[in-house]
Amino acid sequence: MSYSGYYLRIAREAGYSVAKGLALPLVRREAVATGSHAMSYPISTYSPWLTDEDFQRVYKAIRRHTLVDVWRCYELWQLLGEVTGVPGGVLEVGVWRGGTGALMARRAELLGIDDPIFLCDTWEGVVNSGVIDTYYHDGEHSDTSVKTVRELVERCTELGRVEVLKGMFPDETGGQIEDQVLRFVHIDVDVYQSAAATFSWAWPRLSVGGMVVFDDYGFPATPGVTQFVDEQRSEADRLFIHNLNGHAILVKRTNH
Repeated sequence: MSYSGYYLRIAREAGYSVAKGLALPLVRREAVATGSHAMSYPISTYSPWLTDEDFQRVYKAIRRHTLVDVWRCYELWQLLGEVTGVPGGVLEVGVWRGGTGALMARRAELLGIDDPIFLCDTWEGVVNSGVIDTYYHDGEHSDTSVKTVRELVERCTELGRVEVLKGMFPDETGGQIEDQVLRFVHIDVDVYQSAAATFSWAWPRLSVGGMVVFDDYGFPATPGVTQFVDEQRSEADRLFIHNLNGHAILVKRTNH
């Protein structure tokens, strides 16, 4: 990268961070009032996604189909590589326009993962919002369709084992894959009850060594997800990892 490109990137990303920091007390007042929210500025500079050609090709195709930033997308990409020896399929609940689902499908294809990938959503927006979910309400993020997701997946991968399940998960679609063993679960549902229902269904089906990744952890707009994930700490059957990028990761240690 040239010096001019380097400094342009710094200026762009610094401006974005400053804007977020200035806006936080105005648009997320309740979160700031708790005293538990502040802008985080990690000083590590290692950015392997910039030179990962396979990732960059897929990310360019999916980035307008997801609200998940490049840091979290690359973490999903990398974590799938850590579970190649774990048996089971891949489950995503909360698909929206299919960006992260297509990304994971392509990664699975490159890794030679033969098990199915399940993309589950209502495609009618957020469901099961409650009192704790201060900012998200039922029906938000409904600007999508099954057709949009299928077309994106077909553009990104030739993997023929991607299944799209429409309906509330797990109430309406969990029964279709009730006997499925899982190696990796991505939960991106924005609200407490949906996160709880998805995790409660998926965890018993997750192989030892498998991972559950929660999106929206620690975000000021998703206190319900943060609260539910925090309730999962200190259990003997799991390893809990809080990543400052907005992911919480649970690794299954044992079935007991």
